[in-house]
Amino acid sequence: MSKRRIETKCVQGGYTPGNGEPRQIPIIQSTTFKYDTSEDMGKLFDLEAEGYFYSRLQNPTCDMVAAKICELEGGTAAMLTGSGQAASFYAVFNIAGCGDHVVASSSIYGGTYNLFAVTMKRMGIEFTFVSPECSEEELNAAFRPNTRAVFGETIANPALIVLDIEKFAKAAHAHGVPLIIDNTFATPINCRPFEWGADIVTHSTTKYMDGHGSAVGGAIVDSGNFDWMANKEKFPGLCTPDESYHGVTYAERFGQGGAFITKATVQLMRDFGSVQSPQSAFILNLGLESLHVRVKRHCENAQAVAEFLENHPKISWVEYAGLKGNKYHALAEKYLPNGICGVVSFGVKGGRANAEKMMKNLKLAAIETHVADARSCCLHPASSTHRQMNDDELIAAGVSPDLIRLSCGLENSQDLIDDLQQALEQI
Repeated sequence: MSKRRIETKCVQGGYTPGNGEPRQIPIIQSTTFKYDTSEDMGKLFDLEAEGYFYSRLQNPTCDMVAAKICELEGGTAAMLTGSGQAASFYAVFNIAGCGDHVVASSSIYGGTYNLFAVTMKRMGIEFTFVSPECSEEELNAAFRPNTRAVFGETIANPALIVLDIEKFAKAAHAHGVPLIIDNTFATPINCRPFEWGADIVTHSTTKYMDGHGSAVGGAIVDSGNFDWMANKEKFPGLCTPDESYHGVTYAERFGQGGAFITKATVQLMRDFGSVQSPQSAFILNLGLESLHVRVKRHCENAQAVAEFLENHPKISWVEYAGLKGNKYHALAEKYLPNGICGVVSFGVKGGRANAEKMMKNLKLAAIETHVADARSCCLHPASSTHRQMNDDELIAAGVSPDLIRLSCGLENSQDLIDDLQQALEQI
């Protein structure tokens, strides 16, 4: 299956039914699993055998869907989480703890920024935020002896900055730490970060992977490329005995390709329980089966809308890397040759007041805290997802006060353009 093309993996990856078994991934809607003896179950708790005993840690339905996402990204192991926010938290907290430091791009989703800058800071983890456009010298200067990871987004939400993944990977590896990439907006259809040096990939599966606004979820995928034992002094959680599991050393027992996800599952999921339900995983898989078809249409619609907005007299600026004059167009051609995403960010002349008026008059695009849906939607991030930031933090994150984020759905592109035109005429 791993050698098959990505379109086939979307449809058939992760699960191959046997003779007489369900053709569709089955929903194993059970909290617990039966065993004949205590010894059999004990082997699971000692991590000496594979299997399921409680769905807070693992569930067969979730694992089948995680396996499909793993195939799509080209990784060695993956897990589902209850949300994309949980995926970001687990991915970092799995290797960074109190007293540690992480370098992150300043242009990331507002919820992730708040998680890092506020919540995880209270846990004793310090973050240094660097501009995604920083020089190699500026990026390297952000590292400290206690740095444990680098974090960025393939396409920043909502600034739509395209990250130079190779630059960030080079710096991370020079300092002996992994690069974690949130690949939500690009999806593995348009970009596979592992091929450019990333080590861990996260997703909010709520977005394009689900694609229908039906189920909240997240995913983490390990490339299997980062050698934890070569940098074992930086990652004691993976490279020294875990006394909560009878002294198992994850990097030794499960190897370079399995240690990260195993620890995140049996330790973090055990203790925090941000599990994705089997029902949500089943719905997610239905979305994944058409991901390759939908993403192409999202991108076509966004390109058409961006070109319309770019030439409209009431629009002050447009951010979309598919536009030839966009400052990130060259990076997009390198990392995203098949398309960018379905999201366009832009500003309306007259600032926040006119932006809000235009949004109120839209007929097709609903105002929602959501993106990457079959239905178009829009948002004013400065007053919603990023409202915890002050003006300086907004600017650093690439979110100007007048920014409108428009997620182009699967409707007819001309209908979307006509709707924007009539809304702009009312300003």
